[in-house]
Amino acid sequence: MHLGTPEIILIVVLALIIFGGGKVAGVGKALGQSIHDFKKSLKDDSSEKEEKSEAKSAENTENK
Repeated sequence: MHLGTPEIILIVVLALIIFGGGKVAGVGKALGQSIHDFKKSLKDDSSEKEEKSEAKSAENTENK
């Protein structure tokens, strides 16, 4: 199921009618911040794993 332009416009208009402009803007801002934080945590997690693997390989090299 694909949403076209008319469907998206209808959803936005209904959201504005139901919640008002201020609430919709606040929800959009909160959603954007959540996505930003999620991406940041994924990036931090992958860099931590990389550091751990580098430390292990250095430790293994020292033990040989």
